[in-house]
Amino acid sequence: MRSFKQKHYKPMHPDLLRYSCQMALPGFNEAAQLRLQRSKVLVVGAGGLGCPAAQYLAACGVGMLGIADYDTVSVSNLHRQILYNAADVGLNKANLACERLSRQNPSINIIPVIEKITSANVIQLIDGYDIIVDCTDNFETCYLLNDAGVISNKPVIYGAIYQYEGQVAVWNVLNNEGLRSPNYRDLFPQVDATKIPNCAEGGVIPTLAGIIGCMQANEVIKLITGNGDLLTGKVLIFDALTMQSRIIGIGATTKTNITALQRSVNESTITFDELQKELIDNDILLIDVRSIQERDLDDIGGIHIPLDELGDNLQQLAIDKTLVFYCATGKRSAEAVKLVQQNLPHIKAFSLQGGIKDRAVIN
Repeated sequence: MRSFKQKHYKPMHPDLLRYSCQMALPGFNEAAQLRLQRSKVLVVGAGGLGCPAAQYLAACGVGMLGIADYDTVSVSNLHRQILYNAADVGLNKANLACERLSRQNPSINIIPVIEKITSANVIQLIDGYDIIVDCTDNFETCYLLNDAGVISNKPVIYGAIYQYEGQVAVWNVLNNEGLRSPNYRDLFPQVDATKIPNCAEGGVIPTLAGIIGCMQANEVIKLITGNGDLLTGKVLIFDALTMQSRIIGIGATTKTNITALQRSVNESTITFDELQKELIDNDILLIDVRSIQERDLDDIGGIHIPLDELGDNLQQLAIDKTLVFYCATGKRSAEAVKLVQQNLPHIKAFSLQGGIKDRAVIN
């Protein structure tokens, strides 16, 4: 009978056992895992991108994970925001996400941030973190996180989705020469948000959110552990229909000079219950900023001006009335309020909080 020498392996610390498969990777050892456990990552946006990104960052052992989102779950979120279910509708996303991720990995520190991020608080909110993961769905917050990251010398992992296409990039990473890689403003100096439909209007395939969110988590892991080629100085564009991707280079170092934050425009909101009371006693003009197709399906009254046409029709708005803009979820109507505040600051304007989904028709 052949005899075999028994191999002696150093037993793995119980705290590291759950990470044994990733620690078996070439170039990914115990030291890399400890870097993950010492890292502090803030995921901004607990929606389609933030759910998968946060799940994998929690699973891989990021030591401190912040989840920032002041929004609540709606029915239309459920097809792509996989941390939530039907019983969660109306509840805060950040609190729900932290509760579920804590059960997934109770050994890490997970912190909910339920404040809306603005120019007044963004520097303070990101101060305790090493890396910012931008999983937001609006341009104002995207620019705000980018600029705050540059000013605070923190990398930002960017992701975006629309219909069948997604984008991923890594902004503001320090290179060996002491220079920073490009940031969002190197790619898009400025975007007119009113000209670009969001997911509620243009649609999005749910699996794309999972793919791009996982790619963002992958870039965070690479950045922390020092493994692989980061998406710095370039943007990855992925097409979910063809399953093809391409990488576009945008340069080795930033060409922008960001020294201050752009002041956030105040977003005035009104709830559905408050609106019904105000309609009785006040002169209010309802303005639907959705597409014509959405209005045909669900209409609570008022006039119709799609968001992408609002800028050309501002002078037609009644200056003697209080304007209440509405859309499906409250995001486009918030953009409409900002547009009015920027161009007609003397007009009182509100956004219908949460939009009109799952709400009764106003008579």
